[in-house]
Amino acid sequence: MRGGWTYIMTNKPRGLLYVGVTNSLHVRVDQHRRGVGSDFCRQYNLHRLVLAERHDHIADAIAREKAIKAWKREWKIRLIEEMNPEWRDLFDFIV
Repeated sequence: MRGGWTYIMTNKPRGLLYVGVTNSLHVRVDQHRRGVGSDFCRQYNLHRLVLAERHDHIADAIAREKAIKAWKREWKIRLIEEMNPEWRDLFDFIV
């Protein structure tokens, strides 16, 4: 079974958050950045990848996405800031 990614996009530090899942992170984030990834990301100009978690199985990535979506906003922000305190765009660092 193929692996997957759970990721979070935003428009600015502590801005709007979009939690997603994909099997090809580079392709999916590129879609978001070009405005063809999701209506929500396009509407709110969410182009900055601030969190990416790799999973060996896509089912694990989907479960993690669902769990994070159920979290309070402050928990999501804490998760991002633990891994990416400067809210850098991680797009150029993904393989």
